[in-house]
Amino acid sequence: MSIRLGDIAPDFTADTTQGVLSFHDWKEGAWAVLFSHPADFTPVCTTELGRTAALSGEFAARNAKAIAVSVDSVEDHLRWVPDIAEVAGVDVDFPIIADEDRSVSQAYDMIHPGEGDTSTVRSVFLIDPSNTVRLTITYPKSVGRNFTEILRALDALQATDRAPISTPAEWVPGDRVIVAPAIATDDARERFANVDEVKPYLRFADAPA
Repeated sequence: MSIRLGDIAPDFTADTTQGVLSFHDWKEGAWAVLFSHPADFTPVCTTELGRTAALSGEFAARNAKAIAVSVDSVEDHLRWVPDIAEVAGVDVDFPIIADEDRSVSQAYDMIHPGEGDTSTVRSVFLIDPSNTVRLTITYPKSVGRNFTEILRALDALQATDRAPISTPAEWVPGDRVIVAPAIATDDARERFANVDEVKPYLRFADAPA
């Protein structure tokens, strides 16, 4: 099953390192960063989950909760967690799903035959408080993810939800934004500060507070 932007994220109940949870209930009212890793006790995955743990405060500041998934067992996850904590120097405070029957992996199309048909690739799903899928990224098993980019994308989604704007290439919080095409330039100047019309279809403005 292919998950597309705008779809409702499939709900599931699964065993995790923090006990059995129902996904939609667990994330109620929050954003979720659902991400898969190929296998426990592997080098790239250890750095990725360690980086996620180190960014715990950044996710919390954005009302976002991280949750990892692989096809390994809860027992393997629990044996691996101390290694992650040792390497990263922080506690792992988010749940790791044990998807031994591959039900979550299949619901989210995380197993790609061209990358091996038994374990998950490095998928990322940003899911908003209404359980709508807002962003998907898929990395091959050999490439570790840039979690700073995942935070940046989350910032951009939240900013564009608050106002009729878009974010340009390389945008980071504090940069100028793009006024939505549907807003006339005169109206934009009343609504936003320092509107600059580069083209009739491209107007930059200071980001709203």
